[in-house]
Amino acid sequence: MRGVGCLTSQQKQRISTNIEENVSYLHEALAVDESFDVLQLDLYYADRKMAMYMVDGFVKDDILHYLMKILSGLDKKQLEENTIDKLIKTYIPYVEVETVDEFEAVIDGILAGPTALVVDGVDQIILIDARTYPVRGPEEPDIERVVRGARDGFVETIVFNTALTRRRIRDRSLRMEYMQIGRRSKTDVVVCYLEDIADLELVKQIKQSLELIDTDGLPMGEKTVEEFISGRHWNPYPMVRYTERPDTAASHLYEGHVCIIVDGSPSVIITPTTFWHHLQHAEEYRNKPMVGTYLRFVRLLAVWGSVFLLPFWYLLSMNAELLPDALSFVGPNDIGSIPLIFQLLLIEIGIDMLRMASIHTPSSLATALGLVAALMIGQVAVEVGLFINEVILYFSIVAIGTFATPSYEMSLANRLVRIALLIGTALFGLYGFIIGVAIWIIGLARMKSFGVPYLWPFIPFNYRAFRDVFLRSPMPLKNRRPRFLHPQDPDR
Repeated sequence: MRGVGCLTSQQKQRISTNIEENVSYLHEALAVDESFDVLQLDLYYADRKMAMYMVDGFVKDDILHYLMKILSGLDKKQLEENTIDKLIKTYIPYVEVETVDEFEAVIDGILAGPTALVVDGVDQIILIDARTYPVRGPEEPDIERVVRGARDGFVETIVFNTALTRRRIRDRSLRMEYMQIGRRSKTDVVVCYLEDIADLELVKQIKQSLELIDTDGLPMGEKTVEEFISGRHWNPYPMVRYTERPDTAASHLYEGHVCIIVDGSPSVIITPTTFWHHLQHAEEYRNKPMVGTYLRFVRLLAVWGSVFLLPFWYLLSMNAELLPDALSFVGPNDIGSIPLIFQLLLIEIGIDMLRMASIHTPSSLATALGLVAALMIGQVAVEVGLFINEVILYFSIVAIGTFATPSYEMSLANRLVRIALLIGTALFGLYGFIIGVAIWIIGLARMKSFGVPYLWPFIPFNYRAFRDVFLRSPMPLKNRRPRFLHPQDPDR
């Protein structure tokens, strides 16, 4: 309640014509004496007292030096009438300049990067958006690498990301709608869509979901936004798709999707998405259709194997009567000293421990970590009887399928489903496996992403769209946008 009261008082506080009052208020509100990086410059130009407020590290020194040089050459008569208009239109030659008449907007602006110019005798403050950010250059994303294709990727600066998107979409209907989220963080968020293509009701729904976010900040960037707008907090499956590739974001915008760009995050949110969107990769579209179809088939085979292979193999190993004579070799001859289910669960946990260790291991020590893991999980673990050879073999295949999943979030969700199927099969045998798979499919079928069925076009069934899930169609034949997005312009 204290924060709300403070916000209300700021909203009512209007800017005065007395510079002493304005400077005193800003000096206290910005804690100039306590924060070393908040700068206040007391100036005197054209026989008027002026002041500049800025955040060190956000300001372009050369631009401000140039503007101050121009202001220092003004005389009293040049600013006697229509002071604000003359400053903005004549004496401050810069592109992004605006005036503000409320302290709340001024303070939020200064903390976001622009420089505030306070002038004695006027009841408005000028905001000069001469800011810069510490950024890294656009590089190819590690997760979405391609053999042939663009090497640029999104970065942590929202202006760079919108520019990377506009570079690929020079459509006059492209909209970048700006908003701020977070009572304290005031994080910049942009809703991006093609106005002539996207379903405007969907755009309205997404914007309303963003406006309803009530939190003090977005410390985890786009991930925090996703948890607020998607719901189903305990559902492991991703309801939105992340991408770090501008070409991937652009292709989805052309289809009618809506993208959400969050400042400070190198990933862009694509909405709405289905289960099958998380199984596609840009590499399929960087090759000929036949090659792309083959790559997609192999990837789907790997993903399904990562979910079902281990529980199914365990089921057959524990119920040899289910196997025909031709497949009697499936299953271990000797289970070993540890029950098979515990071996499988133990290696699941071990691989996750290894994955987390690799994240926190410096690259210079990665080779050493790999050697330790190979010796520990492979040779030594088998020799001491902790695992049997078949467990190592089949789990290696499953691990490859997990890493072949294009969406990192989807691979983690599939891992949890695999563990649940393993436990269900161990407890209830064949019935546990069948019921577990049925519950998984029903659960996915009931999910929706902004009103779109998660398993579309499988449930509800659409032949043409379902065919495109498995076949990488030639681009000249992809002349229709996805029906589930309800695009205003369905033809490409």
